[in-house]
Amino acid sequence: MTISNAMRSDAEKEHLSESPLSIEQMAQMRPLPFVGTLRRRLRFTQEEFSVRFGIPLGTLRDWEQGRSEPDATSQAYLKVIAADPERVAVVIAKKVA
Repeated sequence: MTISNAMRSDAEKEHLSESPLSIEQMAQMRPLPFVGTLRRRLRFTQEEFSVRFGIPLGTLRDWEQGRSEPDATSQAYLKVIAADPERVAVVIAKKVA
């Protein structure tokens, strides 16, 4: 859904007019992938997130940069991480007997 320029507040219009990108360019930008948002919310670097949750670093980078998207299983895993990151880290860290 695109917000027309007429619907924007004066402060928002002023801020956008100072932006290095036009409103049209900003509308065409892709949103940050969920995994990038999740990683930043948890305050991890890509390397820390990769190690903590067992996701290959290259895969994580590809997801965040939009070169590929997580498959259904990976999306489910990311949702579990988002719901309880501490418990997931504990389970991942346990060695299987």
